[in-house]
Amino acid sequence: MKIARISLDQGPRYAILDEDTHQYLVLTDDPMFGKVEVSGQRIAQDEAQLLSPMIPRSKVVGYIGSYGSADTIEDLDMFLKPNTAVIGPDDPVILPSWAQTVRHEPELAVVISRACKDIPASRASGVIFGYTVANDVTAVAGDKARAKAFDTALPTGPVIETDLDVADLHVVSRVNGEVRREGRTSELAFSVDELVAYASTIFTLLPGDIILTGAPAGVGEIEAGDSVEVEVEGIGVVANPVMRRG
Repeated sequence: MKIARISLDQGPRYAILDEDTHQYLVLTDDPMFGKVEVSGQRIAQDEAQLLSPMIPRSKVVGYIGSYGSADTIEDLDMFLKPNTAVIGPDDPVILPSWAQTVRHEPELAVVISRACKDIPASRASGVIFGYTVANDVTAVAGDKARAKAFDTALPTGPVIETDLDVADLHVVSRVNGEVRREGRTSELAFSVDELVAYASTIFTLLPGDIILTGAPAGVGEIEAGDSVEVEVEGIGVVANPVMRRG
């Protein structure tokens, strides 16, 4: 099931994508906390204004080096992004005035369904609501807080896929249509369940938290005027223009 969050006159609403009719079926409630019931309202897929499918109520947890050759999961670096960094499809990535070099990082992202702490990897699937696409935009800066946490530094979307085998998915990014970074989730040094489980040993994970699983290798610089898109097999594409604050 592909769940989107769309902009309507009455405010943002969640909707299920009906891939047979190419329509979004608007839901009566937040599917993470209520029943998945359709309201009867339908929006054509090509007319829907998509928003980020999830604005974390708490935090975004990211990994660095997960596509590398770390011997243990404790060797990976971790970082946090605030929910103010999250944007949706077609929203502009605004390069900060203080950063000369900014990079994009295509990633599979995990959306957490319920509060958990110290969850074992064998039970991690039980706390996963679904998966989405993320672009971990990162400035070259002296500290991770500035580098990772500025506004617009995390495009996500276009939907949350709730039923997906993530063991071997193609992850790719393109800048102005040219492939820049590419890999498969099977190349991760640790499984998605292991990454979720380890994050839960550091932080209590809350509903709506997002776990970024890491980015494959490649050249990732972006500049004002570029168009950057990230695609994860089975989920879709999140594309954003790049601008620079004056």
